[in-house]
Order: sequence, then structure tokens, then C-alpha cells
Amino acid sequence: MSTSTVDVNPHDHGGHGDHPSDPHFQHHFTTLEQQFDTTKIGMWIFLATEVLLFGGLFVGFGMMQARYPEMFKEAHEHLQRPLGALNTVVLLFSSWTMVMGVLSARTNQKKKTVVFLIVTILCACIFLGVKYFEYSHKFEEGLLPGHYYHHIGDRIPVVNGANGYATFFSFYFMMTGLHGIHILVGIGLLAWIAFRANKGEFNSDYYTPVDLVGLYWHLVDLIWIYLFPLYYLIS
Repeated sequence: MSTSTVDVNPHDHGGHGDHPSDPHFQHHFTTLEQQFDTTKIGMWIFLATEVLLFGGLFVGFGMMQARYPEMFKEAHEHLQRPLGALNTVVLLFSSWTMVMGVLSARTNQKKKTVVFLIVTILCACIFLGVKYFEYSHKFEEGLLPGHYYHHIGDRIPVVNGANGYATFFSFYFMMTGLHGIHILVGIGLLAWIAFRANKGEFNSDYYTPVDLVGLYWHLVDLIWIYLFPLYYLIS
């Protein structure tokens, strides 16, 4: 009978990949590739919850639009379509700069990574600046949510408190405001990874934070792609 022995090396990392000394490598993963795939799955799960959050609001908007079709149609005419279109273009461009930022990180182009991330941040700031002017106009005109609505000159009179105009702007401020909060969070995340990229922390072996923030940013852009026609292009 033959016997076999296993030589246990105290310095053996248990097959934990080719980068056991990498400071970003977590001991409970086998390889950096496995770590990357796992964190990406986690981000996709988080993004799915975001879709569910906004999905419920989209459904609620659709139900109220079916209830007050004429009021919703008139209310949307108070929105500034050129500004909405401008913001759409800005966010689409920011998606491209985000893609280029991730690509630059993957290909060890530190300077380009920082530049593209900063440009993405600037696009986000432009978006919020445009929304500030839009919101200011609504406040001045009394186009406010719920019982704060006091706009004068609506074509359809409110009967028995059924104010579709107030409902429209309740959803408008709720959904665009929530989206704006996501933009602010994105700015913070982008600034964080831009700072780290400037320190040279990302390379072809490790660029996970850049990729994950990129996924988040693309979802934020995608949500606006749905919000823009929903509110600004009602027919």
C-alpha cells in the first residue's frame, strides 16, 4: 500500500491567485479575477434594486397620466424642452467619457484616466446647473408639487380637488429630484476615483472601482434617457 503526504507550506496562499502581495487583493478570494467578477455581480444586484425603485415611480406616473391625460399634457408644456434636450446630450457625452476613463485605466494610461473622469464630473455639474435653472423657473411660476401648487391660468379647472397639474409636478420633482441626488452621489464617487487614479492606484491588473462607478454612472444616464421623453415629450 502506498501512502501520499501533503507538504504544507506556511507561506502558501492556498492558490490565492498570482497577486498575493497586491494590497487590493482580499484574502477570501482565490484570484483577482474572481474578486473582480464577484464585486461586479454585487454592483449589478445593487443596480437592479435601483431599477426597481425608479420602475415603481414610472408605473405610478403612468397610472396618474391615465387618470389626468389632458392635465398632464398641458402641464408638460411648462417644461423647457431645449434645456431637457441639452441635459440629455450632456449625459450621453458623459457616458462616453466614462467609458474612455475605464478604458484608460485598463490600459495603464493614468493621465487620460484622470482627464476623462474630470470631464465626466464637469458634465454632471453642467447637468445640475441646468436643473437649477429649470427648478427656479418652476418655483417662480408656482408650478410646485401637491398642495404647494399655485400656478395661475391653467386651461382645465380643478374639480373636487382633483388637480392633475399638482400631481404631474409632484412626480416631476420627485423623480428628477431623486435622479439629481444620484447625480450628486456620482460626482462624489467620480471625484474619489479620480483622486485615486491621480495617485496611480489603478492599472491593467486592478481597475475595479473605476469599472463599478462606470456601471453606476451608465445607469444614472439611462434613467434620464427614460425621464426625458416621459416628461418633456408627452403627446
